[in-house]
Formats: sequence, structure tokens, C-alpha cells
Amino acid sequence: MIELRDLTKEYGASVAAVYDLNLVVETGEFLVLVGPSGCGKTTTLTMINRLIDPTRGAVFIDGADVRASDPVHLRRHIGFVFQDVGLFPHMTVAENTGIALRLQGVGRGEVDERVNETLALVRLSPAEFRGRYPAALSGGQRQRVGVARALAAKPSIMLMDEPFGAIDPLIRDELSSDYRQIHDALGLTTVLVTHDMTEAFLLADRVALMRDGRLVQVGTPDELFAQPADDFVRMMIDSPRRRAQALGDAMRVGGAK
Repeated sequence: MIELRDLTKEYGASVAAVYDLNLVVETGEFLVLVGPSGCGKTTTLTMINRLIDPTRGAVFIDGADVRASDPVHLRRHIGFVFQDVGLFPHMTVAENTGIALRLQGVGRGEVDERVNETLALVRLSPAEFRGRYPAALSGGQRQRVGVARALAAKPSIMLMDEPFGAIDPLIRDELSSDYRQIHDALGLTTVLVTHDMTEAFLLADRVALMRDGRLVQVGTPDELFAQPADDFVRMMIDSPRRRAQALGDAMRVGGAK
């Protein structure tokens, strides 16, 4: 379980990126943080694994304050996937996937076994992809390697910052659906950041909407559709409706031709 208590991050005397945020992510839950650019969602995500520290408030994981943990040790047990996956270009897929395990001193045989397991999990054939370099991969394949790298150390928590945002829409849908299946199969606790409300509704058990550094509403997709807290939430949830309507109109026009 992840618990954020009165979490605040200020830059300077008067600029708060995140203000007084209280949120609980249950063990095994898939929670999506969503909101417009600059609303504080990525700052919130990076305070969970201490990439940045809060100005006030605290983050607790399974009841323990993360400030009591060595940040390097903490991050080795929490998977993190970025939009810019950041693979090392001079390393093969296998080397990129197993880097965290090697840094932990895991033996070569165990690293190789785990690399093969995680590549298969993200639907990249180890026999075909282990020896490739990032330049020889598509954008979707590189992102799959990024997910495999995050999973290699068997984390119980996954943090994901716009992980599929820079990928072709069809590949993006496939990747996000695959990850949701991985989340369920491994019993992970996932916090994913996106600005895309459609993606949030398709993936999340619960959605947490943020605006101007504050939490506006938290609930299941059905709860948000049924009872939006204010006009901002109503506008955000109208986005999937508008996209679905536009797609339906386009299909009808195409069919008429």
C-alpha cells in the first residue's frame, strides 16, 4: 500500500507544484493520476520513490516512511518507466534489461534467466531480441524493453510516467492493454501518470484527477462519469465521449462512401 499524507512540494517561496495531497493506493490497485500539463502529477509520482523529496508531508509504503529508507535501495525495489525510456545505446537489449540486477550483484546465470523471463512477459522473443541494440528497435519495442527492465528486479510497485505517450496510437493501445494484463498477472501495485483521460478510463481501477497541484476528485471511472465533482472534472470526462463520438462519425462517413 502507498499512502501520501499532506504531501507538498514547493519551489521557491510561493510556487507549489503539489499542495496538501492525501491519497491511498491499495495493494494490487491500478491507479492513474491524470490532469493537464503542469498540474503536479509527475512531481507526485517522483516523490513516491524519492527522486525528489517533499517540502512537507510524507510518503508511506506498507506503513513505513520512505524517508527512513536509503533512496538507492528504495528505487531498486520500485519499477519506474519513463516516456523517454532511456535505454543505453551501447548496450544490447539483454544488457539494458538486466542492468539493475547486475548492479545488485546478482549472478550472471540468474540475470540471464530473469532477462529471458521478462522479455517473454512483454512479448519480445529472447532468442530474437536479446542481442539487438536499441537503434535496431521500433519505438514500441524500445518501450517494451523499458517495461521489462523495470520488471526484472521483481518489484511489487510500478511507477509509470506517460509510458506510452510518444508511441503510435495503435501500438500504444496494444502496449497499455498488455501492461494491464501484466499488472493483474503479477499482482502489482501501479501508479501511472497520463494527461489522456481515455487511457486513464481504460486502464485504471481508480482515477485521481489533479489541477494546479491539488487533488480534485478520486474515484472509479463509473463514479466519475456518474458524479463529477465540478466543471473541470466534467470537462475532463467529456474528452473520451467526444473522441468516441468523432470516431463513430468518421466510421459512418467512411461507410457511406
